[in-house]
Amino acid sequence: MLLALNKPYGVLCQFTADGDRPTLAGYVEQKDVYPAGRLDHDSEGLLLLTDDGALAHRLTDPRHKQAKTYLVQVDGAASDEAIAALRRGVQLNDGPTLPAGAERADEPDWLWPRDPPVRFRKSIPTSWLSITLREGRNRQVRRMTAAVGFPTLRLIRVRIGDYALDGLAPGATRVLRR
Repeated sequence: MLLALNKPYGVLCQFTADGDRPTLAGYVEQKDVYPAGRLDHDSEGLLLLTDDGALAHRLTDPRHKQAKTYLVQVDGAASDEAIAALRRGVQLNDGPTLPAGAERADEPDWLWPRDPPVRFRKSIPTSWLSITLREGRNRQVRRMTAAVGFPTLRLIRVRIGDYALDGLAPGATRVLRR
């Protein structure tokens, strides 16, 4: 089985309780499925869950280089230089990243409100980027945007390989394959 979940902000990518923070157990009714990869608690969007270990391996192993696309709201008006740096790859403290797909994006009209809302500062604009990676380091998108001078405010994964969020509401699941 392969299942898509639109993971809400603040939900941990695990089924077991960790204090009073919400987990996947509150959103996924199917038994014996496990996340193929993860999203940090402060990230939102597409999370794939499966009971097929080989499929999970193909989706997550860096050697298979599954493209993952994110919509990213950053603090400030992202410059052409910053976008070019993301496309070339940036130096992080654990080494250089692979080149990323990076371009400006409009705030999507289908976007749900986040709870709590992203901070608002009247004097500093925000902008949206679409970033596609073929590697998956810990908090990589956030570290990359910070490295080019535009910290991430909101991060939403919209695609993993051939699988897309496609209108799935926050907290909702969709069976992709039985």
